[in-house]
Order: sequence, then structure tokens, then C-alpha cells
Amino acid sequence: MHPAPAAFIGDSPSGPAIRRLQLTQFRSYARVDVRTPAQMIVLHGENGAGKTNVLEAISLLVVGRGLRRADLGECIREGAAGFAVSTEIESHSGTGIEPADDGTSARKCRVDRQPVGSVRAFADHVRVVWLTPAMDGLFTGSPGDRRRFLDRLVLAIDAEHGTRVNALERALRNRNRLLENGSRDQLWLDAAEREVAELGIAVAAARQETIARLAALIASGADETSPFPWAEIALVGEIDALIEKHSALDAEDAYRRILREQRGRDAAAGRTLVGPQASDLAVSHGPKALDASRCSTGEQKALLVGLVLAHARLVATMTGIVPIVLLDEVAAHFDPRRRAALYERLNELGAQVWMTGADRNAFAEMPVGTDFLHVMPGRIERD
Repeated sequence: MHPAPAAFIGDSPSGPAIRRLQLTQFRSYARVDVRTPAQMIVLHGENGAGKTNVLEAISLLVVGRGLRRADLGECIREGAAGFAVSTEIESHSGTGIEPADDGTSARKCRVDRQPVGSVRAFADHVRVVWLTPAMDGLFTGSPGDRRRFLDRLVLAIDAEHGTRVNALERALRNRNRLLENGSRDQLWLDAAEREVAELGIAVAAARQETIARLAALIASGADETSPFPWAEIALVGEIDALIEKHSALDAEDAYRRILREQRGRDAAAGRTLVGPQASDLAVSHGPKALDASRCSTGEQKALLVGLVLAHARLVATMTGIVPIVLLDEVAAHFDPRRRAALYERLNELGAQVWMTGADRNAFAEMPVGTDFLHVMPGRIERD
């Protein structure tokens, strides 16, 4: 199966679309088989019926732990041994888990029904971005929440980013242990800090590139009359400042010097205080020049939606694949005018969009051809 290029209709890109989704022993579903010809899909039903479970299953087609950040074992339906998620897009792809010999969960992935080494192989065929209610407090939450959001933005473009982030976390833990144990072995500490510096600068550089490209894309389409205000975004942190001012090699050298000089302080703190693990994503309301954390709840939601839509366009531009967009309980937060504007933006994006909501009436402004699926416990039926 060759990578699926974005198809263009006029000036609008059209990305890969899921035409069949099969879930087996996944969350609340013993078995469900959904077929849809549509680009816009609405999953509606009562709270707790299993709408978000469908979006979570789709989110497992990309690197990471899915939109709930759950361990794979948590996705197995109670009483089952494992689960499977499979999709038909341009061809066949799927991901799932089954018990290993030791009782743990092992993820197995296939493309065209042939085993592949990891879920990263799916990145040649499909990209996915999402927005969930758990992200509503992004601008008022912790810097850690914003870093996870930031790394998800990068990961949708660069499937190797997660590997670098995980390696950096391991390297930081190793250095912290050496400091905690009072290691006086200069060579061991130097080696640990060399690894931290190399990985840290690589992670920071990938974040910086994504944010710079995203900021430029947002600025090129800034419209003060839009119901989704444009955002100003930037990275804040000592390592981010190094990346902006120096080459990667010079930044690595500078970071190693910082780590060496901060050994006593870091040992006392029990953690490495300077690095990309301490960076933050600064977001402000562009038209108002106001920090996002000081905006109203409605303005924050509109800013977040605008960011996610801009990111989807960036993914399409940089990868050639228009991402599938998952929006969990978004429509309920907006008035009819803003909902209509959202649906229009989504339609223009050219992506396949899966949306959820308890109230079907909230999707009255959806374009003709939208597929409405009624979700009930354990089953899904077309309206």
C-alpha cells in the first residue's frame, strides 16, 4: 500500500476517509461495524452511550495513547481478553491488542492485513487530530498540560517526536538518580548530561519548528471578524531561548554547561530544573492582545477550536495528508452563529470529521450529506 496523497477538488484538499470502522471487544462495544460514505459524521446519543469510545478507537490509529491517554489494557471490554480496531480507508489498516504470554497487553498493528513493526507505519496513510472537553482548561491549567498539547501538535506532523520525548524523559530520570545518589563520578554525569542535552535540544527544536510554522499559518489568515479569533503563540523557556539564538550544536554545548553548573541546585530540588521539560506554550487572543488565561470561557473555547483547525491545515501542508478530525462535544458550547461558522470551516478543510453530541438539534446547520449515527449502549444505528 502506497502512502495516500491528498486529493484536490478545486482549491480544497480532500484527505483519507474512514469508510468502515469495526470495533471488537473495545470499551462498551462487544462488536460493532460502522460503514459510512460521508465526510461529515455526527454521533449523537445520551451521555454514557459510548460516543467518545468511537472517537478514541479512531485516535489509536496514530502514535500515542489516544485522546483519553489511556493504557491499552483500559480499552478492553470487561471480561474480554483483548480488543481490535480496524478501519477501511483507501485500503485496509487496523490496530489492536491481545494478551501476551505473561498476561500483559501487546499492541499489534497491520496495514493491508500485513503485520507492521509499530503504529508509526500508519503515518504514511492517515493522520488524526482531535479536540475533547478535557482540553477546555488548557489555557488556565498547568504548563504540563500545555506541553502535552504541544507535543501532540508536533506528533501529528513528526511521528518520531514521541520517541524523542520518551527518550528524553528516561535520560532525565537517569541524571536525577545519579544526582540523588550523590554520584561523584564526573564521567558518568558528563555522559548523562550529554545525552540529556542532545535529546533536549532535538525535542525543543521540533517544538520550535512546529510552533513557528503554525504561527505563520495563523498570521497569514488572521481575520478580526472571524467567530474564531486568531491566536498568537510562542514557546517560553530557557532552552527555547537557546534554540532561537544559536545553532543546534551551540545550543547543545550551552545546555550541557547549564546542566553542569546546576548540579547542586538540581540535586537539592530532586529534579532537573532547566530543560524542555520546563517549557510552556504561551497563547494570547490576537485581536484583543489578551493572554488566553484571562479570556472568557467562550473566548477560550473559540481560541482552542481555531488553533486545532489551523493545526489541521498545517498537518495537511507539511505531510500531504489532510488529517481526520475528531471533535468531542464541541457544538454544545457555541451559539447557532458560531456553530454554523464551525461547520462551514470544517467543510472547507476537506477533512473527514467525526463529531459527537448529546443533542441532535445542535447539528442542524451541518451541510447536506452529513451522516447521522445514533449511538446507544453497545450499538450504533443510522438515523
